[in-house]
Amino acid sequence: MQALSRPLAGAIMQSLMRNNAKQFIFWSKHLNRTCSSKTIATEGPEKLPYNDLMQQRQQQATRSIVVQVQSEKSFPELYNYCASFGQILSAHHYRIQHEDDQHYILLEFASTQEASTAISASAYNDELSGVTAHSPFLWFRAASSKRELKAAAKSTTAALVVIGGTEMLDNNALNELLSESQNLDQQILLLHQRTQLNDLGVRLRFLAALQVQQAVSGMFPFANAQPFGSSVNGFGRMGCDLDLILRFDREVIGTAAMQRRNNDARLVFHTKENLTNGRTQTQRQMESVGDMLHLFLPGVCHVRRILQARVPIIKYHHEHLNLEVDLSMSNLTGFYMSELLYMFGEFDERVRPLTFCIRRWAQACGLTNPSPGRWITNFSLTCLVIFFLQQMKQPILPTINALMKSATPEDIRLTEDGINCSFARDLERIAFRSSNTTNASELLLQFFEFYSQFDFHNRAISLNEGRAIAKPDHSALYIVNPLEQVLNVSKNISHEECERLRIEVRNAAWVLESEVEQPSVPDSERAEASWGILRLFKANGKSIIRPNMFFKPRMVDVSELFDNSAPDEPPAPPVEYKNDNVKREVESIKAQARGHFRQMRMNASTAAGAAATTTAPVKTAKGRRSR
Repeated sequence: MQALSRPLAGAIMQSLMRNNAKQFIFWSKHLNRTCSSKTIATEGPEKLPYNDLMQQRQQQATRSIVVQVQSEKSFPELYNYCASFGQILSAHHYRIQHEDDQHYILLEFASTQEASTAISASAYNDELSGVTAHSPFLWFRAASSKRELKAAAKSTTAALVVIGGTEMLDNNALNELLSESQNLDQQILLLHQRTQLNDLGVRLRFLAALQVQQAVSGMFPFANAQPFGSSVNGFGRMGCDLDLILRFDREVIGTAAMQRRNNDARLVFHTKENLTNGRTQTQRQMESVGDMLHLFLPGVCHVRRILQARVPIIKYHHEHLNLEVDLSMSNLTGFYMSELLYMFGEFDERVRPLTFCIRRWAQACGLTNPSPGRWITNFSLTCLVIFFLQQMKQPILPTINALMKSATPEDIRLTEDGINCSFARDLERIAFRSSNTTNASELLLQFFEFYSQFDFHNRAISLNEGRAIAKPDHSALYIVNPLEQVLNVSKNISHEECERLRIEVRNAAWVLESEVEQPSVPDSERAEASWGILRLFKANGKSIIRPNMFFKPRMVDVSELFDNSAPDEPPAPPVEYKNDNVKREVESIKAQARGHFRQMRMNASTAAGAAATTTAPVKTAKGRRSR
């Protein structure tokens, strides 16, 4: 039934008022519901379930090809040639910068069959001695003459959706855009919009997954390669790596649906029995998959097998996508965790912009590091944001336990290790609604204030319960893994880095407090100096507390203990300390270090003298015995 217009609804209600009061009450509720539904539907985009999103993107990949061209100017000729295979819905250009720029165009056809026709009509490269492979990655031969190129340009009315679609905005241009914003909330929103993974980036990642899936589909027709992690959960930024999971024997579907399929079928496949344990078998399978990727798939290079890790993976680089890929076959908990994070991002529109801002701040002050180590990760930071939004007096996000209690039989997910990954997946059916209307800038300040006072020493963070619990061990920072609750997400973080986190959130709260009190900046001052979240990214190191004031290993530079300056070189200016206690402690450490060096020299000279004294009698004794 279509929603009725408000004038017609009013006329019906007036007529009913004259007839029957009970009918009036019934129809008034119905008309209010139908009239308001149209208004509500236009307030925001429809929330798409995670499984529907994955299916749409996978189908989109099967309709697409990537063609290497000479430049974006080759598009008219490419369009005219490929239009003979079917209807082209969209075209996206991107470039990869090497020694010389390499240009690519992604073409999306109207159907999978049309894309397959274009691939089947392609020729093999006779100039190379490599193995011929069928894949959606192609290259376009140059035109025979410039006249044909100009004719194609004149006859083509289609246009590229984007040119240079994978290029990231450099920091200077981004900071300039942020400085021109009207207020702090607009800055946070703009940062998210300009740094998040765009549509073309997602398309290319699903094409990389499709290439792997098609490579094994001959022997394993039910094989399914799916991206997970930041590439699909909505928290990915431009240039992020691709996490990929490959399943040979079944689709990544619910346990109930899989059981129904197995029960209904009377014909059963013969299966080669696995006599080794599951982990060993997975490692051997991944070793073979790594050989296939390295030897046969176009664009795949630098294949590395990391099979002894807790989750065995294959890392490789895709040169046609300029993409780092991590392929696994057993990381189902990571796949379902991506679904959970996607749902949290869909619950409230403030979640992702807030998370992007906090990640950017952590990167600016050195809390995160692209290399693995003792630093906090982006995933741990995301967990901190979610927990903060869960524990508020008016929660913005539900707890994971609440989602698990709302699960239906269709939502049941169990990994091969027996880990329960079941939680409600229908966003519309979940009864949680937040009444919190705090804007993003105030939430950002409250986030820093909350963790500046959090007891990391004694308390652990649980997203399942939405509250702090007793810490199970002596880890510096303990975040309970939402799906594998016996694990600590942040076990890698050292005590020093945890203390740095506590100090940096306190510094950020001090910097941001004045900005939230004055959320808008006059036009005359907006372009002259950093303001808003830019002050978080460019904090003045002289005016705030830094962790190296407290940790002895970083308080003294070893070169300061030695006088290596030239005779004519003017002495370096003395270091100024704003805190007398820090100055006294530094001087004390320097004095102790000099004392240790003097003692080491004395011990060395004493040991040398003793060695010389003990050596002489031995020789004498030998001489006497020899005589």
